[in-house]
Amino acid sequence: MATSYRSLFRTPEFTPLFLGSAAQNAAGTVGGLALGTFVYRATGSPLLSALSMFGPSLAQVLGATFLLSGADRLPPRTTLAAISLAFAVTTAGLALPGLPAGALLTVVLLLGLVASLGGGVRWGLLTEILAKDGYLPGRSLFNMMSGLVQIAGYATGGALLATVSPRACLLLAAALYLTSAVVLRLGLTARPPRSAGRPSVAATWRTNAVLWSSRPRRLTYLGLWLPNGLVVGCESLYVSYAPDSAGALFACAALGMLAGDVTVGRLLPPAVRSRMATPLLLLLAAPYLVFVLHPPLSVAAGCAAVASVGFGASLVQQERLMKLTPDELSGHALGLHSAGMLTMQGVGAALAGSVAQLTSPAHAMTLMAGASLAVTLLLAAAARRERSALTPVPTDVTSGPVRSGSRRGPRHGAGSA
Repeated sequence: MATSYRSLFRTPEFTPLFLGSAAQNAAGTVGGLALGTFVYRATGSPLLSALSMFGPSLAQVLGATFLLSGADRLPPRTTLAAISLAFAVTTAGLALPGLPAGALLTVVLLLGLVASLGGGVRWGLLTEILAKDGYLPGRSLFNMMSGLVQIAGYATGGALLATVSPRACLLLAAALYLTSAVVLRLGLTARPPRSAGRPSVAATWRTNAVLWSSRPRRLTYLGLWLPNGLVVGCESLYVSYAPDSAGALFACAALGMLAGDVTVGRLLPPAVRSRMATPLLLLLAAPYLVFVLHPPLSVAAGCAAVASVGFGASLVQQERLMKLTPDELSGHALGLHSAGMLTMQGVGAALAGSVAQLTSPAHAMTLMAGASLAVTLLLAAAARRERSALTPVPTDVTSGPVRSGSRRGPRHGAGSA
C-alpha cells in the first residue's frame, strides 16, 4: 500500500475527523451496552434487549429513503458536529429515571434516523480529504480505531456496569458525544457541499435509482448489507446468551474485527485482496455454527473473535464500490452503503431476537449464521452467472464483475447508468 498510516495523520483535517469519530464510537459502545443491559434487566427479553442496542439501525432505511441526498448537499463540518450534539442531548435524556420501555425504544429509533445521514457525510468527507486513492488505507485505519475503541469500550462498559448503574454509563456516553461535537466543530474547516442543490426526497430517490441501476453496484451493495446484517444478529444476542459476560464477548469480537482490518487494509497485496471478499464473508458466519452446542464462555469468545476477522470483507467491497462510483456521488454512495448495512443489522437483530424468544439465543445465533452462509453462496453464484456472459476480469465473485465499456471506470459507472 503506497499510503502509510503515519502519512494520513499529516494530512490536514484527517486527525480531527479521526478523533471525533473515535469519541463518537466510544460513546456508542458504552451507551449501547448500558442500554441493552438496562432493558434486559428490566424485561428479561432477548428481543427487546437486541432492539435497544441495534434498533437504531432499523431507522436507517428511512434515512436512505428521505435524507441521504444531504450527504453531498450539506456542509460537512456543521452536519457532523450537529449530529454528535443531537446524540449527546438524546443519550442524556435516556438516562432519565422512569422512562418507559416504549419511549426508550422510540427515542432509540429517532437516533437511528439522525445517524442515517452521518455515515454518508463522514465517509464522503474522507474521500474529499484523502482522495479516492487514499480511501482504503484511511477507512482501514478508521476500522482499526473502531475495533480498538470497541475493545476498550466494551471492557470498560462491562466493568462499569458491575459497579454503577446503566444510567451512569449513559451519562458517560452523552459526555463522549459532546466531546465529539466539540472536536469536529473546532478541528474541521468549513467546506462547501460536494454537490449543488438542496437536499430533498426527490434528489435522494433519483440518486439511489442511479446507483442501484448498475448490476455490479447492486451485487456489491447486497454483499455489503446481507451477510453482515445476519451476523450482527448473532452479536445482538450476546447479552441474552451471557448476561454477566456480554462485554467480554463484544470485546473479543472487536479484537477479531481489528485483526481483519489490519490484515486486509495493511498486509494483503492488492491482487490477493481483490479475491478475498467471499472467503472472508464465509469466515464471518461459520464460527457461529458452534453455538448450537452451547459452548462455554471461553470457546464462545474465541469463536466470536475468529468470526469477526471476516468483517474485513467490507474494505474489499468498499474499495470496489468507489471504483464504480463518480466523485460527485461518493458521499451518497457510501451513505447508501452505510444506511443499508445498518438497516440490515437492525433487521438481523430483530429477527435473531424473535427466534431467540421462541427457541434460545444459542439456537438463534446458529440459524442466523447458516442464513448468512447461504446468502453469501447465493451472491457468489449470481456473480458467476453474470461473469459467464462477460469478458472475464480479475475480481472477487461477491463484489461482482466489472462490465466492459462505459460501466467499468468510476467516471462512467454511474454517469451512464
